[in-house]
Amino acid sequence: MTKVYLVGAGPGDPDLITVKGMKAIQKADVILYDRLVNEELLEFASKGTQLIYCGKKPDQHTLRQDKINELLCKYARQNKIVTRLKGGDPFIFGRGGEEAAVLNEYGIDFEIVPGITAGAAAPAYAGIPLTHRELSSSVTFVSGFNPKQDTVEYWTGLSRSKGTICIYMGVKKFPHTCEQLKAHGMDPDMPVAIIHWGTTQGQKTITGTLSTIHDQLHEVANPSMIVIGEVVRLREQLQWFEKVQLPEVSPAI
Repeated sequence: MTKVYLVGAGPGDPDLITVKGMKAIQKADVILYDRLVNEELLEFASKGTQLIYCGKKPDQHTLRQDKINELLCKYARQNKIVTRLKGGDPFIFGRGGEEAAVLNEYGIDFEIVPGITAGAAAPAYAGIPLTHRELSSSVTFVSGFNPKQDTVEYWTGLSRSKGTICIYMGVKKFPHTCEQLKAHGMDPDMPVAIIHWGTTQGQKTITGTLSTIHDQLHEVANPSMIVIGEVVRLREQLQWFEKVQLPEVSPAI
């Protein structure tokens, strides 16, 4: 039966794919996958499955969104099972809502398969709990790449947040973000962490404050998750993944 599965592939560690997401990979006739999808997951596709790369980098699109929408409809109309494999969760800054709307418009059956979003996974792998009974009772996910949100009202509201803020796609404009948050009332000493390639073997985390983090920005690039809030202070106690990845040093004889 023809169907399109909009699947969240998780944040990078292939072990974090959901069982339902894995089943959608295995049954697919066609898989359209993004840049941030770990390609190890494609090894579970059936022999003969057509694989189409739809990767996007900032300001560089292998396939434009309208072309991706067109391909989803094209293969579904050929009575094929199509799996659209997206990094993280398809409905959290993944444009899954746009793709689902197009499928609905053309009467094509689809399912949404949620995935673990980088905003939750990358901090966890860096030893940063997004909520903590004594430090944060809320989490705000925001895009660092949206010119329409660059308003006084937006920055004032975000600066007054008492919880944790997670910024997706925000490295390029983060110096501007820091300045706006400080200018609109956030404590310049608010802790900040930036987690590059979270949950993967290449994970690297830098920490600082709104006032000092700019000195380390040259050490990271996209893709990175930015975490702002008092919970960042817990990383010193709770970091675990990067320790696991370090090679063991043989004791001196």
